[in-house]
Amino acid sequence: MQNRLILAVVFLVASVVAVKSAAVSVKQGDIDFYKLYNNPEAHINIRDRRTTRDRMAAHGYPAEHHHIVTEDGYILGVFRIPYSHKLNNQDKIRPIVLIQHGLTSCSDAWILNGPNDGLPYLLADAGFDVWIGNGRGNTYSRNHTSLSTEHPYFWRFSWHEIGYYDIASMIDYALKTNGQGQKSIHYVGHSQGTTVFFTLMSTRPEYNEKIKTAHMFAPVAIMTHLTSKLVRTTGPYLGHRNTYSLLFSNQEFIPHNEFLLSLLFNLCEPDLMLRPVCDKALYNLYGDRVNMTAMPEGLATHPSGCSTNQMLHYLQEQQSGHFRQYDHGPEKNLELYKSETPPDYPVERITADMHLWYGESDDLAAVEDVLALADRLPNKMIHRMEDPLWNHGDFALNVEVRKHLNEPVIKIMLDFEDDNN
Repeated sequence: MQNRLILAVVFLVASVVAVKSAAVSVKQGDIDFYKLYNNPEAHINIRDRRTTRDRMAAHGYPAEHHHIVTEDGYILGVFRIPYSHKLNNQDKIRPIVLIQHGLTSCSDAWILNGPNDGLPYLLADAGFDVWIGNGRGNTYSRNHTSLSTEHPYFWRFSWHEIGYYDIASMIDYALKTNGQGQKSIHYVGHSQGTTVFFTLMSTRPEYNEKIKTAHMFAPVAIMTHLTSKLVRTTGPYLGHRNTYSLLFSNQEFIPHNEFLLSLLFNLCEPDLMLRPVCDKALYNLYGDRVNMTAMPEGLATHPSGCSTNQMLHYLQEQQSGHFRQYDHGPEKNLELYKSETPPDYPVERITADMHLWYGESDDLAAVEDVLALADRLPNKMIHRMEDPLWNHGDFALNVEVRKHLNEPVIKIMLDFEDDNN
């Protein structure tokens, strides 16, 4: 999904620059450009981008923005819906749920479907205390107690650190802040949000006791059979310790540009002038499988930033055929791991109640790789999506994601609460 979203940005910019020629090529009736732009009061007014909290509050939900400091000094922006304004359940026990995004994404991705379909809203209305995380380096987590984002040391991390430090800090903070004496949470992750969970639970197994149920959407760990052309093309060059990967390492992927993000926001928000152009561009890319109301807003909020090391780590996984720690090269590996090659993550130590949700048309989480991972997990349940065309992006923005995914996940959580209270 991330690759196609970046393509969508390029497509949109080209559409805006060549809007006159676009008007000629679009079938009559698709977009009335004369009506759209013949506005005698038209003026340029760049609005500030809305945050996750702004978007949730706009739908009437109580919304909070928290800042969490990790053990190694990164400051994470995490959002929360503490209770439902529909239920007025702030004085009742509200089980905690932590939701974590994928690569180059952020907390906004979970709420773009709106209150009728978005998982955080549905969870809040089911009585949960909902936390939406942001990994270090993305739009909402670009701070550190001593490092500047201009320094390469800020970007010297992969998804290993997001799992080992960030997710652990979010879990502990949510348990403490909830204030109801809860000892464990429910967890939901998509793509990289699953990888970081496997990382934490296998390297710090004491955290398994803090998990009630864990839901892995498009789980990515073993990557032997993935069919992504981009990964298979770049893997031989960047998936090994060589000159190419060294030049690509320890920096921000697609450097943060507040003006560009604000521009895309002002182009694609629902009530703005160029929204039809966004709609048309995205429909040409995605067709009718995705929520077309949510997609242009996704374009206004993504990509959200990450370290190039996160991508390098994935490419190393694909090339090695192992789910293992970051390869720093033989000399550094000996210093860190006491071995010239990185150690595999001991996923057999993950005892949490795991639910693996996978699709048959996912080019990044191949069926064979998901099943191979499941064979190593001691406590798991496998859920195959019934739609044979279900792909990696469908877990976030499929037009029927509520019916096929969100409601079944919430039922599992509620059943757990009923059985254990």
